[in-house]
Amino acid sequence: MPDAKEVILRIKRQVSPKGTPYWEEFALPWRPAMNVIICLRDIAETAVTRDGKKTTPISYDSNCLEEVCGSCAMLINGKARMACSALVDKLEQPIRLEPFSKFPVVRDLAVDRQFMFESLKRVKGWIPIDGTYDLGEGPRMAPETQEKAYPLSRCISCGSCLEVCPQVNHHNKFIGAAIVSQVRLFNMHPTGAMHAKERILALMEPGGIQDCANAQNCVKACPKDIPLTESLAEMNRQAWKQALVGWLIG
Repeated sequence: MPDAKEVILRIKRQVSPKGTPYWEEFALPWRPAMNVIICLRDIAETAVTRDGKKTTPISYDSNCLEEVCGSCAMLINGKARMACSALVDKLEQPIRLEPFSKFPVVRDLAVDRQFMFESLKRVKGWIPIDGTYDLGEGPRMAPETQEKAYPLSRCISCGSCLEVCPQVNHHNKFIGAAIVSQVRLFNMHPTGAMHAKERILALMEPGGIQDCANAQNCVKACPKDIPLTESLAEMNRQAWKQALVGWLIG
């Protein structure tokens, strides 16, 4: 075990999207309430490896520092975690930091999550409201529906559910549990329900709900405790219903 007054980090680095990955190790002075983001900031102040070699600061994404923006998600000791809420005192050392493997690496720990946002565009993951004039109050939502919808609205697009999903790989373009859950959320909204059929049809395209193999890793990895398996089951049911209705009408 390292000295209790010292924090050891082993970080997987990559200087460019096509660069060769390599590892560097760092030793930092311990102080109370340290999280992984604090460690990365300390390295930036004095970018020197554990063996005394000068290096460059670690590239990573971070914004809110309170597990709201989702940008600091990475692999911490092999698990998909948020760096801002990963406390050093609760992690086994040396702390191993790696970028998510399911997204292209930009540099070091920073990855490109464009796939998620393109998937949200594909399923129309928003409530469309046209017009520059005052549209007045929107339709009321029943308290029971609000209670079901609120947990789904906590998604921060961190990508943890995609990272742990075996169906998200080079051979399969499954859009992931987060996107499916967002379809459920917007289809529950009285205004969003007007475009429910479009979203369900988008989920029935290649890479959609049919590609889910029910591994259930997603619900365990989600930092916001979203009931992702419930969303997957519900949208699978709606997709089958849409397929049956379309077959009968056609």
